[in-house]
Amino acid sequence: MTQQELENELIAATGETRAQLRRMGFSLLAEGADEEGDDRPPQIIDWDEVELHRNVPYSPRRTAAA
Repeated sequence: MTQQELENELIAATGETRAQLRRMGFSLLAEGADEEGDDRPPQIIDWDEVELHRNVPYSPRRTAAA
């Protein structure tokens, strides 16, 4: 698969523009990059986890008056 084929598949699946996909950093892995014995951490971003930390309340919740 070429980089262009990967981008075409992602565009079809997500509806994003090619420029947006490139800003997100999608790229092909090198041959054999996922073999066992690779002790580097995975090169992924869990966007759900990022959003949990990004979306914090602006002000603390109010407590009910007693």
